[in-house]
Amino acid sequence: MLDIIKKFLFDMDKMDYKDILIKVRRIIRSINLESKRVQKDFGVSIPQILCLEFLKSSPDYQATQRAIRDHLSLNSSTVTGIISRLENHGLLARLPKSGDKRVTRITLTSAGDELLKKTPDLFQKRLADKLERLPHEELTKMSDALDLLTQMLEIEETDEAPVIMADSFFESES
Repeated sequence: MLDIIKKFLFDMDKMDYKDILIKVRRIIRSINLESKRVQKDFGVSIPQILCLEFLKSSPDYQATQRAIRDHLSLNSSTVTGIISRLENHGLLARLPKSGDKRVTRITLTSAGDELLKKTPDLFQKRLADKLERLPHEELTKMSDALDLLTQMLEIEETDEAPVIMADSFFESES
Protein backbone atom coordinates (compact mmCIF):
# COMPACT_ATOMS: atom_id res chain seq x y z
CA MET A 1 0.00 0.00 0.00
CA LEU A 2 2.86 2.38 0.84
CA ASP A 3 4.32 1.80 -2.64
CA ILE A 4 1.00 2.79 -4.24
CA ILE A 5 0.90 6.01 -2.19
CA LYS A 6 4.53 6.83 -3.09
CA LYS A 7 3.82 6.19 -6.77
CA PHE A 8 0.70 8.38 -6.61
CA LEU A 9 2.64 11.21 -4.93
CA PHE A 10 5.48 10.85 -7.44
CA ASP A 11 3.00 10.97 -10.34
CA MET A 12 1.36 14.04 -8.77
CA ASP A 13 4.72 15.81 -8.54
CA LYS A 14 5.49 14.81 -12.12
CA MET A 15 2.06 16.02 -13.24
CA ASP A 16 2.56 19.44 -11.60
CA TYR A 17 5.92 19.76 -13.33
CA LYS A 18 4.44 18.92 -16.74
CA ASP A 19 1.47 21.19 -16.10
CA ILE A 20 3.81 24.12 -15.45
CA LEU A 21 5.78 23.43 -18.65
CA ILE A 22 2.56 23.21 -20.64
CA LYS A 23 1.33 26.51 -19.21
CA VAL A 24 4.64 28.24 -20.01
CA ARG A 25 4.49 26.80 -23.53
CA ARG A 26 0.91 28.07 -23.98
CA ILE A 27 1.90 31.58 -22.86
CA ILE A 28 4.87 31.68 -25.24
CA ARG A 29 2.78 30.32 -28.09
CA SER A 30 0.01 32.89 -27.53
CA ILE A 31 2.52 35.73 -27.60
CA ASN A 32 4.23 34.38 -30.72
CA LEU A 33 0.92 33.93 -32.53
CA GLU A 34 -0.14 37.48 -31.71
CA SER A 35 3.22 38.82 -32.80
CA LYS A 36 2.97 37.03 -36.16
CA ARG A 37 -0.65 38.15 -36.63
CA VAL A 38 0.17 41.80 -35.93
CA GLN A 39 3.18 41.67 -38.27
CA LYS A 40 1.08 40.09 -41.03
CA ASP A 41 -1.99 42.30 -40.63
CA PHE A 42 -0.27 45.66 -40.05
CA GLY A 43 3.30 45.25 -41.34
CA VAL A 44 4.89 46.29 -38.04
CA SER A 45 6.21 44.47 -35.01
CA ILE A 46 4.81 44.77 -31.50
CA PRO A 47 7.85 46.79 -30.29
CA GLN A 48 7.27 49.15 -33.23
CA ILE A 49 3.63 49.60 -32.20
CA LEU A 50 4.75 50.24 -28.61
CA CYS A 51 7.13 52.92 -29.93
CA LEU A 52 4.34 54.60 -31.90
CA GLU A 53 2.00 54.42 -28.89
CA PHE A 54 4.66 56.05 -26.73
CA LEU A 55 5.03 58.89 -29.22
CA LYS A 56 1.26 59.34 -29.36
CA SER A 57 1.13 59.71 -25.58
CA SER A 58 4.13 62.09 -25.48
CA PRO A 59 3.82 65.90 -25.45
CA ASP A 60 3.45 67.19 -29.02
CA TYR A 61 3.72 63.54 -30.19
CA GLN A 62 7.50 63.83 -29.86
CA ALA A 63 10.26 62.24 -27.80
CA THR A 64 13.98 61.69 -27.87
CA GLN A 65 15.44 58.35 -28.83
CA ARG A 66 16.67 58.01 -25.24
CA ALA A 67 13.12 58.48 -23.87
CA ILE A 68 11.86 55.82 -26.28
CA ARG A 69 14.70 53.50 -25.29
CA ASP A 70 13.98 53.99 -21.59
CA HIS A 71 10.24 53.44 -22.08
CA LEU A 72 10.71 50.24 -24.08
CA SER A 73 13.58 48.97 -21.87
CA LEU A 74 15.64 48.10 -24.93
CA ASN A 75 19.24 48.84 -25.88
CA SER A 76 20.16 51.76 -28.14
CA SER A 77 20.93 49.70 -31.25
CA THR A 78 17.56 47.91 -31.07
CA VAL A 79 15.70 51.21 -30.71
CA THR A 80 17.70 52.71 -33.58
CA GLY A 81 16.55 49.82 -35.79
CA ILE A 82 12.93 50.22 -34.70
CA ILE A 83 13.01 53.96 -35.41
CA SER A 84 14.74 53.49 -38.79
CA ARG A 85 12.17 50.93 -39.96
CA LEU A 86 9.27 53.10 -38.81
CA GLU A 87 10.81 56.13 -40.51
CA ASN A 88 11.26 54.15 -43.76
CA HIS A 89 7.53 53.36 -43.67
CA GLY A 90 6.67 57.02 -43.03
CA LEU A 91 5.16 56.27 -39.62
CA LEU A 92 7.48 58.63 -37.75
CA ALA A 93 10.02 61.32 -38.61
CA ARG A 94 13.30 62.51 -37.14
CA LEU A 95 13.41 66.27 -36.61
CA PRO A 96 16.36 68.34 -35.41
CA LYS A 97 15.52 70.25 -32.23
CA SER A 98 15.31 73.96 -32.89
CA GLY A 99 18.20 75.74 -31.23
CA ASP A 100 20.24 72.54 -30.74
CA LYS A 101 20.91 70.59 -33.92
CA ARG A 102 22.73 67.89 -31.92
CA VAL A 103 19.42 66.70 -30.45
CA THR A 104 16.98 64.87 -32.70
CA ARG A 105 13.32 64.66 -31.82
CA ILE A 106 11.32 61.65 -33.01
CA THR A 107 7.77 62.58 -33.96
CA LEU A 108 4.69 60.59 -34.86
CA THR A 109 3.42 61.24 -38.39
CA SER A 110 -0.21 61.24 -39.45
CA ALA A 111 0.39 57.87 -41.15
CA GLY A 112 1.67 56.49 -37.83
CA ASP A 113 -1.37 57.86 -36.04
CA GLU A 114 -3.68 56.28 -38.64
CA LEU A 115 -1.96 52.93 -38.21
CA LEU A 116 -2.47 53.11 -34.43
CA LYS A 117 -6.18 53.70 -34.95
CA LYS A 118 -6.39 50.43 -36.89
CA THR A 119 -4.40 48.22 -34.52
CA PRO A 120 -6.26 46.32 -31.81
CA ASP A 121 -5.32 46.37 -28.13
CA LEU A 122 -2.24 44.23 -27.77
CA PHE A 123 -2.12 41.08 -25.69
CA GLN A 124 0.03 42.80 -23.08
CA LYS A 125 -2.39 45.76 -22.82
CA ARG A 126 -5.27 43.37 -22.17
CA LEU A 127 -3.13 41.55 -19.62
CA ALA A 128 -2.10 44.80 -17.93
CA ASP A 129 -5.75 45.82 -17.59
CA LYS A 130 -6.54 42.51 -15.88
CA LEU A 131 -3.45 42.64 -13.65
CA GLU A 132 -4.45 46.11 -12.43
CA ARG A 133 -7.66 44.63 -11.04
CA LEU A 134 -5.88 41.92 -9.01
CA PRO A 135 -5.33 42.38 -5.28
CA HIS A 136 -1.79 43.35 -4.28
CA GLU A 137 -1.21 39.97 -2.60
CA GLU A 138 -2.02 38.09 -5.82
CA LEU A 139 0.30 40.35 -7.84
CA THR A 140 3.09 39.73 -5.34
CA LYS A 141 2.60 35.94 -5.53
CA MET A 142 2.60 36.06 -9.32
CA SER A 143 5.69 38.26 -9.43
CA ASP A 144 7.54 35.98 -7.03
CA ALA A 145 6.62 32.91 -9.08
CA LEU A 146 7.76 34.59 -12.31
CA ASP A 147 11.01 35.67 -10.64
CA LEU A 148 11.65 32.06 -9.68
CA LEU A 149 10.81 30.89 -13.20
CA THR A 150 13.16 33.41 -14.84
CA GLN A 151 15.91 32.35 -12.43
CA MET A 152 15.32 28.70 -13.28
CA LEU A 153 15.42 29.47 -17.00
CA GLU A 154 18.57 31.52 -16.40
CA ILE A 155 17.12 34.55 -18.14
CA GLU A 156 19.46 37.49 -17.74
CA GLU A 157 18.10 40.91 -16.85
CA THR A 158 20.50 42.89 -19.06
CA ASP A 159 18.18 43.71 -21.99
CA GLU A 160 14.55 43.40 -21.04
CA ALA A 161 12.30 43.25 -24.06
CA PRO A 162 8.91 44.97 -23.97
CA VAL A 163 7.31 41.65 -24.87
CA ILE A 164 8.39 38.04 -24.96
CA MET A 165 9.74 37.13 -28.35
CA ALA A 166 10.51 33.43 -28.15
CA ASP A 167 10.15 32.01 -31.65
CA SER A 168 12.64 29.25 -30.98
CA PHE A 169 11.73 28.48 -27.35
CA PHE A 170 9.52 25.34 -27.09
CA GLU A 171 8.85 25.51 -30.85
CA SER A 172 7.42 22.04 -31.39
CA GLU A 173 3.89 23.00 -32.49
CA SER A 174 2.99 25.23 -35.39
